[in-house]
Amino acid sequence: MSTPRRGPRAALLGVTLVSLAIVAVPVLLIRPFAPQTPASLALAFTLRRWSPLVTLAALAVAVFLAVRLWNPGHRRLARIGVALAVVLTGVAAWGARQNHFEWMFAPLPGPGFVRASAAGFVAPGDMVMSVYRPGDPVAYPIRQLAYHHLVQDSVGGVPIVATY
Repeated sequence: MSTPRRGPRAALLGVTLVSLAIVAVPVLLIRPFAPQTPASLALAFTLRRWSPLVTLAALAVAVFLAVRLWNPGHRRLARIGVALAVVLTGVAAWGARQNHFEWMFAPLPGPGFVRASAAGFVAPGDMVMSVYRPGDPVAYPIRQLAYHHLVQDSVGGVPIVATY
């Protein structure tokens, strides 16, 4: 590796790592069933707010550096590394524009109903959230609500959203 190429290679690696981190850190901080603090949530929201702009700039810098570093005469492994860095930076730029929290907390699609005696998936000690309208009692297992966070339903002919 020649000395003049070390700076651009290090910069390309740094830009790629920063773009991946600015997308990954909020995902790690805002997870279901993980402890969260006000400071960690503030950091996650700040990174989410800035990540589209930062990753787009990072992608532009990565492409610029890749063009500078690309040399058909260099080893194949070096060219693969440069291309991989640009692809990973592009993936981060795409990921910064996705709402992955919506993927994690998708509403329960088409809830199914069974009689209490047939609800083998609910153990005797499991907690449930119940809603009662005259003649139409329903119960939602907390285990399912904890993952999906909400279920759209109708109880006694009245539309509801049960959430946990």
